[in-house]
Amino acid sequence: MSTEGSKKAIIAALTANAGIAAAKFVGWAVTGSSSMLAEGVHSVADTSNQALLLLGQKRAGKEADKLHPFGYGRARYFYSFIVALVLFTLGSLFALYEGYQKIRHAHDHELSSPVIAVVILVFAITLESYSFRTAVRESKPLKGRASWWRFIRTSRTPELPVVLLEDAGALVGLLLALIGVGLTWLTGNGLWDGLGTVGIGLLLGIIAIVLIIEMKSLLLGEGATPDEERAIVAAIDAEPNVQRVIHLKTQYLGPEELLVGVKVAIPGTKHASTIARTIDSAEAAIRQAVPHARVIYIEPDIDRGTDADGDADEGRQR
Repeated sequence: MSTEGSKKAIIAALTANAGIAAAKFVGWAVTGSSSMLAEGVHSVADTSNQALLLLGQKRAGKEADKLHPFGYGRARYFYSFIVALVLFTLGSLFALYEGYQKIRHAHDHELSSPVIAVVILVFAITLESYSFRTAVRESKPLKGRASWWRFIRTSRTPELPVVLLEDAGALVGLLLALIGVGLTWLTGNGLWDGLGTVGIGLLLGIIAIVLIIEMKSLLLGEGATPDEERAIVAAIDAEPNVQRVIHLKTQYLGPEELLVGVKVAIPGTKHASTIARTIDSAEAAIRQAVPHARVIYIEPDIDRGTDADGDADEGRQR
C-alpha cells in the first residue's frame, strides 16, 4: 500500500515539475530573472529526483539472491539519499551562486516583460499545489494521528517525505521568486530578484540537509517503531508456552520488510515438538500484529535470570 501510494505521489510530482521547468526556463529567457533561472534549475533537479525515486522502487523489487540474501529493499533508501544530494548541489548551491552574482551586478540587469514572469510563476504554483495535494493525500494513511514533522522524521517509507518536502519547498520557493520579481518590477532594482534567489538557495539547502540526515539514518538501519515493538512483544506474550521476552532486536531491511530477532524464555520441561509449535505460533502472531515483519528469527532459551550472553536482565524492551 505504501509503495503504491508513494508511486502515485512521485508520478504526480514528476509530471508537474517537468511542465513547470519548461515554463520557468521560457520565463527566464524572456525576462532575464535570476529567480526564474534558479527556480527552473530547481524544477529540473526535482524532475530528476522523481525519476531517481522511481528507479529506486524498481531496483528494490529485485528478488533476493546469494549476494544479497535479504533482498534489495534498501535501494529505496539509497536513491532517496542521492535525491537529497542532488537537491543540495544542483538546487541549493546553484541558486546561492546565481543569487550572489545577481546581487553583485544588481544595477546592470533589468527585467524584461515582468508580467510574463508573474504569469508563469502563478501557473507553476497551480501545478505545484496539485503535486503537493497528491503527496499529502497519499501520506495521510501512513501518517495517522502523528504530526507532519513526526511523520517525516519517523517514516520508514522514504519517497513520501522526500516528495512532501520537495513540493513544500517548491511552493515556498515560488512565492520567494514571485516576491523577488514583483519587488524588482515595482522598484526597478534588481537587488530584490537576487535576494529572492538567495532565499530559494537557503530554503533548498535546509530541506536537503534534513533529507540527508533522515536518509542516512535509514541507510544505516532503523528499527521498528515503539508501537510496533509493543505489538510484537504483546503477540509473543500471548503465547501460553512463552514465559517472557528476554530481548528483542529489529531492523528495517526496506520500507516494507522488517527483520525481527527475539530470544524468548520457555520452561525447561517442554519437549522439542512443543517448542517448535510455540515458535511457529509466535511467528504467525507477530506477522498478524505487524504485517511488515517478514523475516523473523526466534531463539528459545530456558529462563535462568541471566543468560549466557548476559542480557536476559534486559527483560522486555518496550
